[in-house]
Amino acid sequence: MLTKRIIPCLDVKDGRTVKGVNFVNLRDAGDPIELAKKYADQNADELVFLDISATEQKRKTLTELVRKVAQAIDIPFTVGGGISSVEDVEVLLQNGADKVSINSAAVKRPELINELAAKFGSQCIVVAMDAKQINGEWKIHLVGDKVPTEINLFDWAIEVAKRGAGEILFTSMDHDGTKNGFANKALSKMSQEVNVPVIASGGAGTTKHFIDAFNEGKADAALAASIFHFEEVAVPDLKKELKKHQIAVRL
Repeated sequence: MLTKRIIPCLDVKDGRTVKGVNFVNLRDAGDPIELAKKYADQNADELVFLDISATEQKRKTLTELVRKVAQAIDIPFTVGGGISSVEDVEVLLQNGADKVSINSAAVKRPELINELAAKFGSQCIVVAMDAKQINGEWKIHLVGDKVPTEINLFDWAIEVAKRGAGEILFTSMDHDGTKNGFANKALSKMSQEVNVPVIASGGAGTTKHFIDAFNEGKADAALAASIFHFEEVAVPDLKKELKKHQIAVRL
């Protein structure tokens, strides 16, 4: 049985780790390199590093910070933010990223997924998608909450998997930062419709939320930020608790 993964996420803006509620009201959560080290030491399975200022400000991800974080840790490491070309990905992988996460660029030009998968292999291509329910239907949104689209979440998930995405990182914007639990119904539906791993994101507040994401949401991995950064839940304690509930994890 494949083990379930716990993934701390570092949202980085202007070189600092930040965390907001529902994509706004950002507050400072610390030095990304220190946090990355802490999570690697705590046996987190992977890290995700998202430069949340990159797409909006149309500048490239902070390559130097990526390099420093990669030097500080020995666990797999995904980088996202402002990635829109084969060249962008090449630079990040050369600087120590194990995988890249693409979001807006894939929606604007879906062929990018095929190109990246062909050149680097599906195993290092994560397609991130942010969605919220509009009149009961899950719709993809771009650049945080600023650009709603008409794209249906599940149709998009199926398409990116067909195009060569190795994983899908699904953030529910309705749940993000609220600490009320993950979007388990949507996660479960997505997990049944695609044959690639689905990472749950948005809503983690307690250990039980992770248990539910794996049992009810059928997620392969769960990602969280603030509850780890502000030490409300520690990764080792979370994993012990998951194991008690018969959820396979790497301790």
